[in-house]
Amino acid sequence: MVLLIAGVIVLDQALKVWIKTEYPIGEVMRVGGMDWFRIYFIENPGMAWGWKFGNETGKMILTLFRLGAVIFGTWYLNKMTKEDYSRGLMICAGLIYAGALGNLIDSMFYGMIFDKGLHYDAAVGDYVSYVGTAHLGSSGYSSFLHGSVVDMLYFPILQTNWPNWVPMVGGEEFEFFSPIFNIADASISIGVLVLFFFQKRLLTPTADKTGNPTISTSQRHNDTREIF
Repeated sequence: MVLLIAGVIVLDQALKVWIKTEYPIGEVMRVGGMDWFRIYFIENPGMAWGWKFGNETGKMILTLFRLGAVIFGTWYLNKMTKEDYSRGLMICAGLIYAGALGNLIDSMFYGMIFDKGLHYDAAVGDYVSYVGTAHLGSSGYSSFLHGSVVDMLYFPILQTNWPNWVPMVGGEEFEFFSPIFNIADASISIGVLVLFFFQKRLLTPTADKTGNPTISTSQRHNDTREIF
């Protein structure tokens, strides 16, 4: 479990730092010449899919919420390792935890360690971008808890237009898959989707060595009758 979490975080952070220090924001690259797999460097000041959460105060509240979720996740993962949880369920929980921690690192520290980044400008009343590439250094673009999350993975598999006869959106552009995300986001999504689609297998009772049914997500019991 530790290796899984560490692997996701290392890959996530390595790709983010490389993109942020080597390319200007808004840069688009086709991977292997493929039109449906691109690197599209953007920064996200708030939640998933680019949603914002107010001004700097809202950003700090969001980061603290993420920090609280990670602290709870740390406790819960430790609890899971001491109890009879299935390996599949623990892997899913580890992926979700690693993804949350990966994005939390951006929010907590990127404003302090990079000289450029998407940040809130009180004079404008909104988040503003920057020009050029960022560099690691002691002069940050923002403060603790106010960093922006780096996104870059873009898969525009299908780009077309809605048929004209479709109400409300007829003739408008349609793209699948349009979100731009990072490895941490992907880790969270994979963990959640596997839990959703395989919840019966991950949560169904299993048999212990004595042949008695036990719940793979429950605590060890001396008397199996307590399960029911």
